[in-house]
Amino acid sequence: MPQLSRLFFKTAIVFLIVGIAMGLQMAISGNHNVIAAHAHANLLGWVTMALFGTYYAFNPAKAETRFAHLQYFIYTAGIAVLAPSLYILYLGYEAIEPLAAISSLVVFAGVLMFAAVVYGKEPKSSALSNRTPA
Repeated sequence: MPQLSRLFFKTAIVFLIVGIAMGLQMAISGNHNVIAAHAHANLLGWVTMALFGTYYAFNPAKAETRFAHLQYFIYTAGIAVLAPSLYILYLGYEAIEPLAAISSLVVFAGVLMFAAVVYGKEPKSSALSNRTPA
């Protein structure tokens, strides 16, 4: 499995733990005002990152590109800021909203980068390795 896939899976697990912790906090307190942060941590952090990791596991040549690694760092940075900023925002601290908005745009940039990877050409190194002998 490519290193990039492992990075995505390991990071996804961290966001799963964070999302579950948020869910437990809401259940224990009975206050569900941070549900949007909980959903973002689980869906964008855990689920989407695991899907990215799966894609790169099935496309190892694309996982080896610098662009794919940059996509990981951009997307991860966006989620790492978005989830806590949403949490703080929904606790009632509206001054954090610009940070939530900016991090949302960073996440979107990471998704667009992933789309470019998916729709982009296969790297030349993989074109030869995918040929089957006659």
